[in-house]
Amino acid sequence: MTGLIFHLIPHTHWDREWYLPRAALQARFVGVMDDLIERLQADPAYRSFLLDGQTVLVEDYLRVRPDREGDVRTLVKTGRLQVGPWYVLPDEQIPSGEGLVRNLLLGAADAERLGGRLDVLYSPDAFGHPPAWPTLAREFGIRYGVVWRGLGGEAGQERDLYRWRGLDEKEVVLWHLPRAGYEIGAALPADAERLFAAWAPVRGPLVQRATGKHIPVFIGADHHAAHPDVPRLRDLLAELDPQSAFRVSRLDEFFQAAVDGAKPAPLAGELRWSYRYAWTLQGVHGTRAPLKRRYSAAELALGRLAEPLAALARRAGGRDRRPVLELAWRALVRSQFHDAIGGCASDDVARAVESRLTSVEALVGEVVRGSVRDLVHHDPDAARSLAAPPSPTLVLWNPAARPRRGVMIADVTLFRRDVPVGPAGERVPRHGQGYRPFALVTSDGHTVPVQVLDRRVGTERLDAAHHYPDQDEVDEVRIAFRAPSVPGLGLASAGLTVGATAAGGARPAAEGALVKGRSLLNHWIEVALEPTGGLGLHDRRSGQRFADLLRIEDGGDAGDTYSYCPPTGDRLGRASGPIKVRRLAAGPLVAAFEARFEIRRRVGIRLVVILYADSPMVRCIIDVDNRAPWHRVRARLPTGLAGASAVAGTAFGAVARPPVAIDPADYPLETPVRTAPAHGFVAAVSGARGLAVFAPGFFEYEWTPRGDLLVTLLRAVGELSRSDLPTRPGHAGWSVATPLAQCPGSSRVELAVAPVSQAELERGDALPSLWEDAFLPLRGFWLRDAAQLAPAPVDITLEGSGLVLSAVKPAQQGSPLVLRCYNATDRKAAGAWRFGETVKSAHRVRADERESVALVLEGRGKTVRFVAEPHEVVTILVT
Repeated sequence: MTGLIFHLIPHTHWDREWYLPRAALQARFVGVMDDLIERLQADPAYRSFLLDGQTVLVEDYLRVRPDREGDVRTLVKTGRLQVGPWYVLPDEQIPSGEGLVRNLLLGAADAERLGGRLDVLYSPDAFGHPPAWPTLAREFGIRYGVVWRGLGGEAGQERDLYRWRGLDEKEVVLWHLPRAGYEIGAALPADAERLFAAWAPVRGPLVQRATGKHIPVFIGADHHAAHPDVPRLRDLLAELDPQSAFRVSRLDEFFQAAVDGAKPAPLAGELRWSYRYAWTLQGVHGTRAPLKRRYSAAELALGRLAEPLAALARRAGGRDRRPVLELAWRALVRSQFHDAIGGCASDDVARAVESRLTSVEALVGEVVRGSVRDLVHHDPDAARSLAAPPSPTLVLWNPAARPRRGVMIADVTLFRRDVPVGPAGERVPRHGQGYRPFALVTSDGHTVPVQVLDRRVGTERLDAAHHYPDQDEVDEVRIAFRAPSVPGLGLASAGLTVGATAAGGARPAAEGALVKGRSLLNHWIEVALEPTGGLGLHDRRSGQRFADLLRIEDGGDAGDTYSYCPPTGDRLGRASGPIKVRRLAAGPLVAAFEARFEIRRRVGIRLVVILYADSPMVRCIIDVDNRAPWHRVRARLPTGLAGASAVAGTAFGAVARPPVAIDPADYPLETPVRTAPAHGFVAAVSGARGLAVFAPGFFEYEWTPRGDLLVTLLRAVGELSRSDLPTRPGHAGWSVATPLAQCPGSSRVELAVAPVSQAELERGDALPSLWEDAFLPLRGFWLRDAAQLAPAPVDITLEGSGLVLSAVKPAQQGSPLVLRCYNATDRKAAGAWRFGETVKSAHRVRADERESVALVLEGRGKTVRFVAEPHEVVTILVT
C-alpha cells in the first residue's frame, strides 16, 4: 500500500504498582517525568506525549515535585502532554459500572484542572471489556477508544478500526492495538543504520490490518522513559519509506483524521475473547478472591450507603460531605488499577490495597454516622447537656428507591455500666439494668415484637464533637422484627418498650419461618441440608426442586495469578467425615442453622443458612478456613438446565453467556477459561424453572454444558507468573513469589439463592430488586444517646418497568441531587421519579453531569417523567 500516513504516538505504559510497590515505581517515574518535561520544552518538534490515559500519574508526580505544576499545566493546555480520561487504568470488569463512572469523573476533574482531557477512552492493558464500554465513553462525551486484550483472532476481527456498539446502541470508533500491543514501536531507533531492520516487522502487521490510510504507531512500553528523539525518528522513517507520510501526533488527532471517509467494521457485545491473538488473562477474576470481595463491599457501602445518605442530608440542610466522599472515592478508585484489583501483583501491592480499603471503610463509617445524625437532627453534644435521660431510638433507612417493609435485622445496645478511662476522679460510675425483654414502638405508637437472634456483653463508645468519648459496657443484642413500610430512600424511627411479646405477633404460624430438623421453610420455599453438605431447595410456589446446591468442592490449581491451570491427574474433593449441624435461630421471623465440615483436611467450611419469613431467598454465609496451597475451592449448584445460557450481571445491565466448550489444542497461545465475571447475580432459567445466585458485588462463576453453576470461593496460588503452564506457555509477568495469594486462613463469602422464572428474568428489574433485598436491606442505626429526633421527610421513588436504580449522589458541582437509573430491558421504558416534597427543577444530563436538558415538572413539582431507551443509562439532576 502507498499513500499511507503513519501517526507516531510517543507514550509510556506505567503500571503504578505491580511486581514492585507503588513507592518504588513512583520514585522511578519522577525521573521519567523530569526528563520528559525537559524534552518537550526543549524541542517543539516533539509535539506530544501520551501519559497512559490516567491522571493519577500526574498526581503522583506533583506530590513529589509540586514545583513543576506550572510546567505540567502549560504542556497539558497546549496539547503537548495528553492526560486522562481515566483517573487510573482500571480492570474494567471487577469494579461496578458506578465504580467506573467515578473513575472517569475523577479523571475528568483532574484533567480539567490541569488544562484539558484526552477525549479518547484509552484501555491498552485491561483484561477484557464489558459491553457497556461504548456507553461509558459516550456518557462522558468521548467518541473514540483504544483496546488490546479481549478482541482479535476470530473471523471478522482482522482489521484495526471498528465501530463498537453498546447495549444502548451508542457507538464509539475503536482502534484495536496489534498483536504486539502498545509496545509495537518501542524499539524503533533514531539511527539510520539500525532502523531499516527494525521498521519492517512493525510496518508489516500494521499495514496488513489497516482499514484506511491513517495508521498509529505507538512508541513506548511498560515503565519506559520517553523515546529520546521522536522527531529524528520521524525524519528517518520518511527517508526510509518515501511513499508514506509520517507525523508526530496526538492520539485524538489520529482519530480525527482516520474517521474521515473510513468504514470501520461493526462490533457489538463484551470483549473477552482474544485467545488466538493476545493473552486475555481472564484467570485473574478468581485470584485473591477475598480481596476482591472486600473491594466490592467497600464500593457498595460507599456508593449505596454513604453517598446517598450524604446527598440526602445535605438536601435536608446538613453538612456538605463531598470533600470526604471524594477522599474515599480516590482511595477506592486507586484500588481499581488493573494489576492491583486483578490480584496479579506482588504481596506488597495486595497489602497496600488492603490498607486503602481500611481507609475507605473508616471514611464511609464517618460519613454514614454524620449524615444519619443530620437527617434525624440528632446532636450528641446537645443530648449530653439535657437533664432528662436519653430516649434510645432505632432509626430505619431504606436504601432502595421504592417503598419497603417486612423482616429486617438490626443491632441495639443496652447500657450496663460506665467504663472509666483515665485517672480515678470524683466521677461515680453509673450502672444500668442491661438487657431486659423488650419490643419496639413506632413513631405512631404501634408495638412491634422482636425476635432476639444473639446477645452478648461488649463495649460501646459514644462520641461527640465537644466532649470526651463516653465508653460503656453494654449488652449487644441482635434482633429481627417486621419493619413498617418505609418510603423510597426514606426514614422511620422506633423506640424501646420493656416487656416481652411474641415475635410473630398476631400472624398465623404459616406466615413465619420454621425449623424442622435440618430443614428451614416458609410460605414460599423449603431448604434442607443434605448428607453431602449441599442444600435441597423446594419452590413451594412452582413445585420445582433443586438438589445438592452450594456443595463445596476442592480441586488443584497449578497456575499463577494470571491463569488457572489444572494439575495433571487432578481429582475433586468434597465433604468428608461428619457434618456438624447447629440451630442458630428458630423463627418465627428468621430461621437459621449452621453446618461445619472439612474437605481433605485442606479446607474447613462453616455454612450458615438463613431464611426470612417473608422472602423467597435463601441467604448463606460461607466461612472458608484455607489450610493448603495450590488449589481452588468452589461451590456447585446443579440447575438441571443443560443447553441453556447463563445470564450474569454486568456494568449497567446483564449479559447472556453459553457454556465454554473448546478443544485446548485449537488455542496454543492461551487456553480459554471456562469461568466468567459477574456482578450481583448469575441466573439460569427456562420457563418456570430457574435459579439465581446473588452476591454483594463481583464474583467469578462457571456455567457448564450439563447445567451446573460453580461459584469460585478462592484460588490459592503462590507465584505472580509461571512460564511452564500448558494453559499459557510463557511468563505473563515477572517471576515473584506471592505467598499471600495462597489466601491462607479464614475468609467469608456471602451469597443468596432464589428460584426464579423466565418472566422474572425478562422483567429486567426483578433480579436487581431481589439483590437489593439481600444486600441493601432496610438499615437500622441505633442511637442510644438520642433525645427528641425529627427525621427528615424523605420520599423518593423510581417508577417504570425494567428500570434499575444505579446511583443517588451529590452533584459534582453546585447543590443538585443526582439520580441515576438504567433500563435493564430490550424495551423502551416510561419512567418517573416521584418525590414526597416539591422539587424546584430537573435536568437530564450525561453521567459526567454535563449536556443539560430541562425536564418538565408535574404534579406540583413532585413528579419528573422521562423515557429510557433500551439499556439506556438515565441521569437526572434535581434541585
